[in-house]
Amino acid sequence: MRIAIDAMGGDHAPAQIVLGALEAARQWPDTEILLVGDEAAIEAALDGQSAANLTVLHASEKIDSDEEPVKAVRRKKDASMVVAGRMLKEKSVDAMLSAGNTGALMTTGLLVVGRMPGIERPALTTVLPTMDNVGVLALDLGANMDAKPEHLMQYAVMGSIYRSKVEGIERPRVGLLNVGTEASKGNELTKAAYGLIEAAPVHFIGNVESRDVMQRNCDVMVCDGFAGNILLKTMEGTAGAVMKEIKGAFTKSLMTKLAAAIMMPGLKGLRDKMDYSHHGGAPLLGLNGLVVKCHGSSNAAAVKNAVRQARTALQAGLIETVAAEISGKEDLS
Repeated sequence: MRIAIDAMGGDHAPAQIVLGALEAARQWPDTEILLVGDEAAIEAALDGQSAANLTVLHASEKIDSDEEPVKAVRRKKDASMVVAGRMLKEKSVDAMLSAGNTGALMTTGLLVVGRMPGIERPALTTVLPTMDNVGVLALDLGANMDAKPEHLMQYAVMGSIYRSKVEGIERPRVGLLNVGTEASKGNELTKAAYGLIEAAPVHFIGNVESRDVMQRNCDVMVCDGFAGNILLKTMEGTAGAVMKEIKGAFTKSLMTKLAAAIMMPGLKGLRDKMDYSHHGGAPLLGLNGLVVKCHGSSNAAAVKNAVRQARTALQAGLIETVAAEISGKEDLS
């Protein structure tokens, strides 16, 4: 399999992106990795290191985080993100990864890679951590700020397919993120979406609240990109603050340091469970190819794990499975 990585996207690009790609290439020699971006900058980040299955493809432009997505994608034909997207469309690679501008990646997906038939808006998808380590698949987490009820219904169907066909969860429970569990709760969007999801071929359990996510109150959580992105970043920020407080509490005295040494394995497990870098990236479901959005602040470990995630999705035939099930309209309830 061949995976293209936008080397110029992200807060720590190209250095951390390049190092993560190099680690992934060495970990999985059966996967060809193409680093797309400024050749000189990439070579400088490699600093003489190499792997037989790692190659560099020069792209003379990049899309910055503050650029207007549609204009940037249309004007910068040789931007690293756009070039990677074009390679995916032309089937010269099997997947593409980027930690760059989310809006630009969404636009690249729509204008360059193309949508799946029957899907109006792709969704950013990731598994949120839960206490039982199974996780909740949440979508959309930021691809579309202004979703329509029909979009949320399509997210429910795609999420059900992902969990049942790729992850093997039988009859996944679909919940709609809301301010209360009653069917009458919510804004106009969630009220309208409730009926559509209820009638969709999924196992819909109704509204769910964000406070119960870590207890795995559902297997698939559907939300619009605005609420989903706020939820995701709140969880990330809370996890970071809690781990910081725990570290401070265990370093106050000799006794607490001794206690920390005893509890270290458990604390490391908790840290890893809440660390975004261990989860790789967020697939954009609904496109005609596998596009994975890495966290904007991705380090080398996060990039490597995103490659692992892409490999798993490709091996499971994620895109082909979703496309086939969407067109076949199989009952997933």
